[in-house]
Order: sequence, then C-alpha cells, then structure tokens
Amino acid sequence: MRYWLALLLSLPTLLSAEDMEVDVELFLAVDVSRSMSPAELEIQRRGYAEAVTSPQVLAAIEGGLLGRIAITYVEWAGEYSQRVVVPWTLLTTRQDAEEIAHKITARFDAGLRRTSISGALVYAAEDFADNGFQGLRRVIDVSGDGPNNQGRPVERARDAALAQGFIINGLPLMTTDGLSEIWGIPDLDVYYRHCVIGGPGAFVIPVLAWDQFADAVKRKLVLEIAGMTPRLQPVQYTPPQAYDCLIGEKMWEQNRAYFDIP
Repeated sequence: MRYWLALLLSLPTLLSAEDMEVDVELFLAVDVSRSMSPAELEIQRRGYAEAVTSPQVLAAIEGGLLGRIAITYVEWAGEYSQRVVVPWTLLTTRQDAEEIAHKITARFDAGLRRTSISGALVYAAEDFADNGFQGLRRVIDVSGDGPNNQGRPVERARDAALAQGFIINGLPLMTTDGLSEIWGIPDLDVYYRHCVIGGPGAFVIPVLAWDQFADAVKRKLVLEIAGMTPRLQPVQYTPPQAYDCLIGEKMWEQNRAYFDIP
C-alpha cells in the first residue's frame, strides 16, 4: 500500500520533469572581453533587447511549427568566465520577449578578461543538458570582437559541439578602435567561417559599425528561429585556401606586454 501511495505521489513530479518541445533552443553567447568599451557593452545589450522584442522576431517565432522557442543570454570572456544574464526561458509571446529584454537591460556590467571562444562553446554545449526544453534544433550563437586566445584550440571545441548535433552561428564584431588594432584581426569574419561556425545552414553575419548592430542581431535571430540561411553570406575578404585558427593565441604571446589592457 505504501509503495503504491509513494508511486502515485511521485507521478506529478515525473510528468513535470518532461522537457517542453520548442522549435529551437537558442544559446546567445555574447562577448564581454575587455577589448570592448563600456559604451560598446551597453550597445550590445540594448541591441539584443531591441531585437528580441521586434515584430520581425516575434513573427518568426509565431510562424514556427510549435510557435515557441527557448532562449538563454550568457556573456563570456576568458575560458572560465561566463555570466548568465537570462537563464533558459520560454519565449512565445510579446510579454515573454519584454521580460527577457528587461533582464538584459536591467544592469550593465563591466567587461571581463581574455577571449576564449572555445570556453564559451564548451560551456554552451554543457548548458543545454537538463534545461527543461527539447528543441527541433539546437543553436549556439557566438558574437565576438576577436579570435580565441585562451583555453583549448577553438577548432577542437567547435568539432566537439558539432559532434553533439549543435549548429554554431557567428556574429563577428569588426568595428575598429585602439584596442581592436592590438587584439583584433581584419578578417575576423573569415576566421569565424573557418574556425568557429558549423552545422547545417551555419552562417556568419559581420558587424562593421556599431550603428548596424541592432539590425544585424535582428536579422540573425529571424534566420535562426526560422531555420534559414542567408542567400548571400557577407564576407569582407576572400577566404584563403587554409586558415591559421591559432592566430589569436599567437597574437597573445606577441602582445603580452599589454596584459593589463584586454
């Protein structure tokens, strides 16, 4: 008798533990390394908040097979520097979007040291487990203003994520300032294409100026939610036959005198 009573009492818990099906599980990995100024960090957050609540993004969600997605917003810098701003959250309605946008812009934190795209990918891939959702697609969306310079080689982290079925898209920030001249590379979009992104329909959308940021994020989210690929993937440079995906690590060794800057 006690056994059956215990079993009956456990049923609601078992049922509530089932993952909710969504059109896509979307992990937004946002670079906050110290090569970005406080003003740029604020533009980033406001740009994502504006995009999430835009009519275009909401229409893309509504037009999905299930009409709902799961989303999380996590800022990253060094190998073990990840900051959760919005935990995994269901996004179905405008109210959901406005609540997410409010969390993104509720405060503006300072940047963190180093640039570990590989650390962000490893963290993201692990964070999907037990998040309460089951997506028809699982997408890791990485934005950043420079190449990997800490942690495992970015290709290894990317390949491990792809082997688990993730899609990785990129938003390389190719704006220019004093710090980008030290820690950035002029063909960051090509780096992302060769070394970071992957999976079915993976794409890169470069941002060349900060006044383009919100529109670029909006376009990217619509494509990711709808499961589409841009017809023309904009690349600023012709990709070489091979690419040195360790360029960021080599630059770090050359520029260690600037250790206190990034």
